[in-house]
Amino acid sequence: MFGKNSWQSWLRTLALTLGAIVLFFTGIYFGENARVTRLNAATERVNLTEFWKVWDILDERYVDTRVGTSTKKITDQLKIEGAIAGLVDSFGDPYTVFMPPQEKKAFEEDIRGNFGGVGMEIGYREKKLIIIAPLPNTPAMRGGVEAGDLIIEINGESASDLSVYGAVQKIRGEVDTKVKIKVLKKDQTEPVEITLTREVIKIPTLKTQVINNDGKRVFLIKLYNFNAEASADFRMALREFVASGGTRLILDLRGNPGGYLESSVDIASWFLPAGTTVVIEDRGVGAEPKIYRSKGYNVFNKNLKMAVLVDGGSASASEILAGALAENGRATLVGEKTFGKGSVQEVVEVGEGSALKVTIAKWLTPLGHSISGNGITPTVEVKFEEATSTEPRSDLKGTQGQSLVPIGESLDNQIIKALEVIK
Repeated sequence: MFGKNSWQSWLRTLALTLGAIVLFFTGIYFGENARVTRLNAATERVNLTEFWKVWDILDERYVDTRVGTSTKKITDQLKIEGAIAGLVDSFGDPYTVFMPPQEKKAFEEDIRGNFGGVGMEIGYREKKLIIIAPLPNTPAMRGGVEAGDLIIEINGESASDLSVYGAVQKIRGEVDTKVKIKVLKKDQTEPVEITLTREVIKIPTLKTQVINNDGKRVFLIKLYNFNAEASADFRMALREFVASGGTRLILDLRGNPGGYLESSVDIASWFLPAGTTVVIEDRGVGAEPKIYRSKGYNVFNKNLKMAVLVDGGSASASEILAGALAENGRATLVGEKTFGKGSVQEVVEVGEGSALKVTIAKWLTPLGHSISGNGITPTVEVKFEEATSTEPRSDLKGTQGQSLVPIGESLDNQIIKALEVIK
């Protein structure tokens, strides 16, 4: 039936198969055993008696005393999610959050950048929901929402206990439906209610403008965010700048809530020599910091005069770019202190449809200054005022022959100051 070689081959196959089975189940055993060991160690460190006692008391005794309201059933899964959220919240970092399935979905829609909503970037400051910036040509901007507004209520419900993505979930909804938000504005004591109609929000990248300043051409790039198209769009804008024949550039990052780090590094590379530090990623004690450096496009000589406009709505990637250009001596910062969102988050899948967004590092400027919570103070501080000055209109043409529309007939005081700086 079997020759000697066949028997040997069969035995080898059998041995390998049995070995694989043993290893498989051994792996399961040791994997589970490691988990049990870790759990036992945690139990020894932390007394969970109170936790389980509270769990049982709630199960046995809790009664919803609200009359005439319909509430969702508190399932064991909801209790687990609440416990996880509480654990995460104990770290005190507003950007480290547990996202149940619905919040995770809202987060993914936000990342894609094309969604139904009102068009505003939301963040945290001092444990309060704050509007980082309204997006251009959106219901939020048209409705009077401003950077720095504190969100007090959403549709009549307090926003005090909401996470960022919990608030996003309540604000978004079907297109053409309304949402009411109550905000507290700067220097005001009483909140105001704003009703906004939801739209499909398409986030723009940038626009270019030419200012004729005392016969000198000043090119302005208004960068709205650092999305996936920002690098390519910025390159095209620089071509227009070169075609304009000017040597003065204003980069407007006001109200720019940030986006992709890679876009920020790529844009900085147009102005900084190869190898120049753009930003430092600090991963904590004992970990080697990661340094992001200029790719060295650096097509402009020292004749370029450059100012960067920033304000409280400039966050994340905006702060990275502004800090890199300023601390490397390439541009002067004009405006108001930036938001101070200088941390890195990683999204980790932790369950069916749920995820943990955890802060894994913090951004430092090239000189080692922490952006997170501190922001960046501009060299020339100027509080924003409505447009007060009229500048001559320009009929300059772009590389494709299109008109480069000047910034209206009037310029705000921060732009005017930037013009003075680079004159």
